[in-house]
Amino acid sequence: MYQLDLARRCEALFASDLQHSQHPDPTDVRAAVTRTISRLGQPACVARMAQEFGDHPEAAAARMRWARTAVESAYPGPRVPAPRGRLTRTPC
Repeated sequence: MYQLDLARRCEALFASDLQHSQHPDPTDVRAAVTRTISRLGQPACVARMAQEFGDHPEAAAARMRWARTAVESAYPGPRVPAPRGRLTRTPC
């Protein structure tokens, strides 16, 4: 499988059937991400996530926080800091 970035892995875990209440370990998280990407594809993961944020925003936000924490634990490595300051749009 190709290298996925943090956001794509979070989207896949969010769309998976793995639950926080199962107390998954990093191996479970990595398997769920791989399985979900293989089964649904990345566009469907994003679509599921968007639907949940539209239908149940509070629950979806909590699930995304869990997904991010779980993915960061399951895929340790260098972190790229978020850009600081005002983002500007560049002309095309």
